[in-house]
Amino acid sequence: MKKNKTSKNWLNQRGRDIFFKKSKAYGYKSRSAFKLIEMNEKFKFLKNNTYLADLGSTPGGWCQVAAKKILKGKILGVDVKAMDKQKNVDFIIGDIENIETHNKIINFFERKIDVVLSDMASNTSGNKNLDTYRIGELCLNAMSLAQKILNKKGVFIAKLFMGSIFEEIKKKAKKSFKKVVIYKPTSSKKESKEVYIYCKDIL
Repeated sequence: MKKNKTSKNWLNQRGRDIFFKKSKAYGYKSRSAFKLIEMNEKFKFLKNNTYLADLGSTPGGWCQVAAKKILKGKILGVDVKAMDKQKNVDFIIGDIENIETHNKIINFFERKIDVVLSDMASNTSGNKNLDTYRIGELCLNAMSLAQKILNKKGVFIAKLFMGSIFEEIKKKAKKSFKKVVIYKPTSSKKESKEVYIYCKDIL
């Protein structure tokens, strides 16, 4: 009975979620597509000839947004889970903690790239502190990869949650990039501690 009530509440919340409704109306694979749209409107990093890697790309909402802007560049999605094929988007299945996956990404582009995105999240454990820490670790791993594959003017954007590992992430970002901004898109749920870190120009 409790499980049914929880499921019903979850469905009701989604029904009231304007960005969930908009994602369905616009054909996006996830509501998070609007987070990327909003961040691009603010920071203007998606251009016609951009070379971009989307880490944790499945189900593909961010790749869909990127593909509407990038017509002459390259888009590569990377995830441990399969992603449906999209026009003008390539995909590699792999774990970014694995050096083999790094090499596949490097070999695919054959040059330094312009943008690295990460909307990765770990499987939830029910322990908010642990989940926040795990997502923070994913952000740090993505940042390390970004340092290897971005050009000097490159942009790195990743999801993280306010918590114990936040200061460590911010410290590493400021040591690695000239510009660092913590940003919460309007489309992020108000009750969520989710924020995004925008980094530009490798030091």
